[in-house]
Amino acid sequence: MKSSDTFGYYLNKYLTVYLPGDRGLSTNSILSYRDTFSLLIMFIKTEKQMTPERLSMRFLTREILLEFAGWLESSRGCSLSSRNQRFVVLRTFCKWLSTENPEFLKLSEEVCSIKLKKTPKPSMSYLSSDAMSCLLRQPDSSTNEGLRDLTLLAFTYDTGARVSEITDLKFKDIRFQSPPIVKINGKGNKTRIVPLLPQTTKYLTEYISRWKVNLLDSQEEYIFTNRAGGKLSRSGIKYILDKYVASGKKSNRLLFPDKISPHTLRHSKAMHMLQAGNNIVYIRDILGHSDLNTTERYYDKQNIM
Repeated sequence: MKSSDTFGYYLNKYLTVYLPGDRGLSTNSILSYRDTFSLLIMFIKTEKQMTPERLSMRFLTREILLEFAGWLESSRGCSLSSRNQRFVVLRTFCKWLSTENPEFLKLSEEVCSIKLKKTPKPSMSYLSSDAMSCLLRQPDSSTNEGLRDLTLLAFTYDTGARVSEITDLKFKDIRFQSPPIVKINGKGNKTRIVPLLPQTTKYLTEYISRWKVNLLDSQEEYIFTNRAGGKLSRSGIKYILDKYVASGKKSNRLLFPDKISPHTLRHSKAMHMLQAGNNIVYIRDILGHSDLNTTERYYDKQNIM
């Protein structure tokens, strides 16, 4: 069997050439794709007793992918939404295989004919203006760490950025001259320019001063860092948010919904912009949505309220 006939050959080409090169996906997106294949390899080893190394492509069938999807639910305890997301990755992989080698066209057709399981629409929570104000009052900005946390929360809300976009931001991405803006690199390596409110710029300026950041020498450094000076992680941001949400609930529990994540701040920004009368196309551009239908759900949410 030639190396070019193995599952490993095609998977490596898909992850290292097609996704970053042809699709232009970000590192985080590629890692998400990779996680699906890591689970598939685990399934192959533990459930099918197959050796992944030099595995022939003949193993990849409609039936085995359906078995894998069932294993995700029954053995891994994945939700239907997570199961569907994993299956979409595999379906996309099979479509790509058919363009690489016509031999896989039948596989692609069979896998694409499988319907995803129906899942309930996820509820979307957001913070009211009062709740957002309460949240931003919680950090003690007289301390360096408190000021960092306040700046992080205000910046995340103001830009409506995804948490992965926040963690990747560097000082070179911000322009402090009027009008202040931030350049955000989003999904698919698409760049968007987002204006910053004067208050957010004020927090950033104080944060840079207090933390003794030399902007000329720190252009390639991450804006938000942990105590060790390393890049602040997604879990680190969630920990910070959870801490101040808990504090805010002590002062007024009714202001805050039960489930709050960093993405809730993004939803909150979108809803507040819509309530302020901003055009939905402008909101789409600020959030970096590729499809206006994705943004219109905020309009639907507003009409329900």
